[in-house]
Amino acid sequence: MPSSDTLERFIALVESNAHDQAIEDFYAPHASMQENQAPPRVGRDQLVTGERKVMARATSIESRCVRPVFVNGDHVVIRWVFRFVWQDDSVTEMEELAHQRWDGERIVQEQFFYDPAQRKPQPPPGAAI
Repeated sequence: MPSSDTLERFIALVESNAHDQAIEDFYAPHASMQENQAPPRVGRDQLVTGERKVMARATSIESRCVRPVFVNGDHVVIRWVFRFVWQDDSVTEMEELAHQRWDGERIVQEQFFYDPAQRKPQPPPGAAI
């Protein structure tokens, strides 16, 4: 079970938009991430690489934890709101629940739950539709 201090440091790092650093600092080497019902991606190094690819496509990212955070032993549920502005100025706004399983102070398993329709970028503000 993560300490409340560990959980707050993790949330602060994600909210500072250092998503890749949060994976490096708080995920176990064998951790997995899963998008809805898709097959999980496994291994911290792979997770960091994937996160950096997404971050490189964005010109800006805003990340916000919507409280409360739910903790029950080794299980944590966090509600996140993200806003990505992509290099073509299109925007993706997403809200998701992240269900995490921790082993001590490290995340070993995470599954995201969200409406996949949110992933479709919206045209830049003021663009003709």
